[in-house]
Amino acid sequence: MENNFLVSSSPHLRDNASTRRIMIDVAIALVPASLFGIYFFGFRSLLVILVTVLSCVLSEYIARKIMKRESTIEDFSAVVTGILLALNLPPTIPLWIAAVGGVIAIVIVKQIFGGIGQNFMNPALAARVMLMISWPVQMTNWVNPGPDAISSATPLALLKGKEAVEGTMPGYLDLFLGNVGGTIGETSVLAILIGAAYLLYRRVITPHIPVAYIATVALFTWVFGKDGLFTGDFIYHILSGGLMLGAFFMATDYTTSPITKKGRIIMGVGCGLLTSIIRLYTNYPEGVSFAIIIMNVVVPLIDRYTVPRSFGGEKASA
Repeated sequence: MENNFLVSSSPHLRDNASTRRIMIDVAIALVPASLFGIYFFGFRSLLVILVTVLSCVLSEYIARKIMKRESTIEDFSAVVTGILLALNLPPTIPLWIAAVGGVIAIVIVKQIFGGIGQNFMNPALAARVMLMISWPVQMTNWVNPGPDAISSATPLALLKGKEAVEGTMPGYLDLFLGNVGGTIGETSVLAILIGAAYLLYRRVITPHIPVAYIATVALFTWVFGKDGLFTGDFIYHILSGGLMLGAFFMATDYTTSPITKKGRIIMGVGCGLLTSIIRLYTNYPEGVSFAIIIMNVVVPLIDRYTVPRSFGGEKASA
């Protein structure tokens, strides 16, 4: 009896995952944060989301046409970028600025460098930072949830003392539910955790970066409180700003995060340290966007020193 052996190149274990399926999962996971944002900030939040998604999809389609490359709008990555960008914008943002953000994210950050899988930093966050530099007033025009849309400072600005007014600090429950001022998708920790649980269940992301990121922020902000060592309100820092949205949905981006578990932990710790330093010791009350894109640039170096050498690989020369 003959034994037939089939020999093929690696990988020998395969998954049915595809870019389209992963992006659809991420889009589904972002639905709770989007709905909570629309509920708290009104119909205009939906307009911002629609404008950024449309801008990203059209920018990708036109850019691929101009570069005479195959269209990639079917993989849903442009849709995800548009949703993430919108969730990082204030609900009062002029719609034309939101549309410009979509062009920046897709054309400048993504397509110029080769398209999906080639960008060296998260497109949505890079676009947000560029919009903040270009239009700082419009990008920091925060309002309280509700039909009156009264201008307000974010919880982190209040915590830092820049806008401190007696009795205006929101409580933990408001921070957890999202009944505070901020960007469309960052305020409700509950909604973000629902989406994160879905991503973890679907194994789209692993917990290494989010856990390391959040734990580092908690430890650093508790130890280096503004009233002395071990006096910081770390719970407030965890529940406020874009930490949860950034930790679960943007720092975990496949293209701009490390390959190995060790590398992901290093990135999470690095993001946490940078976020804490920016929040505590600079003029910016928030630091998530800057922290993540800085660590995105460092990812190739992290991979270089954490990816194990293949079995039988060449030894380093003396």
